Amino acid sequence: MKIELGKTQQLIWKRTTEHGAYLGPDDSREEVLLPKKYLNQGYKKGDTLEVFIYKDSEDRLVATTQKAKLELGGLALLRVAQLSTIGAFLDWGLDKDLFLPFKEQTHKIHTGDLCLVTLYIDKSDRLCATMKVYNLLEPAPEGLFQKGQYVTGTIYEVKPELGALVAVENKYHGMIPRQEFFQNKKAGDIVHARILSVRPDGKLNLTLRDKAYLQMDADAELIMKYLEERGGVMPFTDRTAPLVIQKEFGLSKNAFKRAVGRLMKEGKIRQTEDAIEKK
Repeated sequence: MKIELGKTQQLIWKRTTEHGAYLGPDDSREEVLLPKKYLNQGYKKGDTLEVFIYKDSEDRLVATTQKAKLELGGLALLRVAQLSTIGAFLDWGLDKDLFLPFKEQTHKIHTGDLCLVTLYIDKSDRLCATMKVYNLLEPAPEGLFQKGQYVTGTIYEVKPELGALVAVENKYHGMIPRQEFFQNKKAGDIVHARILSVRPDGKLNLTLRDKAYLQMDADAELIMKYLEERGGVMPFTDRTAPLVIQKEFGLSKNAFKRAVGRLMKEGKIRQTEDAIEKK
């Protein structure tokens, strides 16, 4: 057994110094320091401790009993703690924040944003984060998901020409196609989506919208709320350009027309040449 950077390991307390305890595998002379501040009173020499291995601010290999939110080979949604001239630093549960270089960012980020990242070891043997997680995601095993099923995932990249890339359960490949991506969502957002189809390669096509007959109720409610907040009149009709509808309401043109049609049928609104009015 070796001491592995970026991993949680079970190591034995072998010896003590003024700086803390030196831990190592039972079958090796390799050791790593667990600083004194992490030594609880209940620990003693010879105990097996569960620790995470990383590097301190001076690039020395150290152990900590703090729980890292991310390990090598894993994925995690981490918050941006601060930005710098060389990249960003993420809160991953340890005293020392995790570095996310500019070159590993797939879009512009801000302090407080959430980023789906994985961990890697750079050329200088330091742990860093990357937002390039596509190759870490898996196709869904056959039979795990069905058309119409609802799933939770994280949007990790938005490609205007394609749509939004989603890590379903932060593990499986998913995508919201451009024609389905009308809501004001961004990378880092956690979404509840419906499966439109399971592709032969195991990737999932998703939508943020309910089935049409269910979604129409929500869309109609959205339009009525919009009218009420603006004195009962809005300068849009079912002839308004699709891009304007999408920007203003987060709806496709077809969804907007369906909702307007329902409200008119129910006698709640009327449509003029250039506006919709609440009755």
